[in-house]
Amino acid sequence: MTTEAGPKTDFLTYSHTIGLSTMEDRGMYCPSATALGPDGRMYTTNRSIESELRGLRVTVYDIDSNYYGVIGRAGTGDGEFIWPTDVAIDSTGLVYVADEHNHRINIFQPTFEFLRAWGTKGSADGEIDGPSGLAFDSEDRLYVVDHMNHRVQKFTKDGVLLSGFGSFGNGDGEFNMPWGITVAPSGEVYVADWRNDRIQRFTAEGEFIAKYGSSGNGEGEFERPTSVAVDADGYMYVGDWGNERLQVLDSDGEFVATYRGEATDSKWAQDFLSTNVEEARARAKSDLEPVMGEDVPPAIQSAHIEKLFYGIVSVVVDDDGYVYVTEADRHRVQVYRRS
Repeated sequence: MTTEAGPKTDFLTYSHTIGLSTMEDRGMYCPSATALGPDGRMYTTNRSIESELRGLRVTVYDIDSNYYGVIGRAGTGDGEFIWPTDVAIDSTGLVYVADEHNHRINIFQPTFEFLRAWGTKGSADGEIDGPSGLAFDSEDRLYVVDHMNHRVQKFTKDGVLLSGFGSFGNGDGEFNMPWGITVAPSGEVYVADWRNDRIQRFTAEGEFIAKYGSSGNGEGEFERPTSVAVDADGYMYVGDWGNERLQVLDSDGEFVATYRGEATDSKWAQDFLSTNVEEARARAKSDLEPVMGEDVPPAIQSAHIEKLFYGIVSVVVDDDGYVYVTEADRHRVQVYRRS
C-alpha cells in the first residue's frame, strides 16, 4: 500500500473542494453524509458534537459552491434531529433525513419546510434502532440501514414496510453494524458492512449476490468502511474510513485505484480568509504539508496534512462522472471526476 498523498492511478482527477468549518449558516460542522438532488442541489447533514448543538443542520448548496440555506435544527420535535446520519432525496425533491438518536426519518419539502416524520424504535419488523444509511430506488422505495438491528429494511416513502433482509453475523448476507448503502443504476443494493470490513451486494429483493474486501490496509482491504457508491459502469467507490482513503473497485470487486486526498481551499474558505486578515496571515505561515514517514499511521498523517482525507463518512457519484467525498473531521466535500 502507498501512503503518500494523491492517486495511485489516474482513474479519477481531483476537481475542487466545497466546505468551511462553521456551526451556523453557510458551512459544515462534522458532516455525516451528502446527497444529490434532482435539481442539482447538494444536501449535507451536519452531526456536530455532543457538547455543541448549534452545528446540527442540513446545508444546501451546489457543485459551484452556491449556497441556498439550511434545513432543520437540533431537538426532538417536528423537523428536529440530534444525530443525523444520512440524507436521501426522492424523485419529487422531498428531503429525507435519518436521525440515529430519535430513531426516525424526518421529511422536508424542497422549500425546506418540515412535512412529516415516521419511525418507531425497536427490533420488530418495521421498527428501527439507530437508522444510518438511506437510499431510494427508481420507484421511490426507501432502503434504510437499521444499524443496531444489523439489517436493511425497505419502506414506501411514507414509511410502510415492504421487506427486509439481514441479521447479525459475518456470513453471507449477515451484517455487523452496517452503515452506508446505495442502490446502483442496475437496481442492485450495496451495503457497507462496517464492522465486518467488507461491501456486500444484493438483489433489489435482498438476495445475497457477492461480497468484496476483507480486514486490512492492503489493496482491496478495508478498515471500517462507511460508504459505497456505484456508477453506471459498475465501479465501486468505497469510503475506507479506518484507512483514511477512497478505494475504487471494478464490477467484479478487483482493486482499481486508491486516493488519499488532494484538497485545496474552497470558495467559502477563500471568502472567509479574505475578510479575516489575521487568520489568513497565520495560515500562510503554517506548514500544512509536513513531511511524515511511510510508517506513520494514516490517521496521524491525515490529522497533520490538511489536503488528505480525514474521516470519510460518505461517497456519492452523479451521472456526469463526478465523485463527492464527505469528510467529518475536515468539514468539507472533496470533488473528483472520472478521467
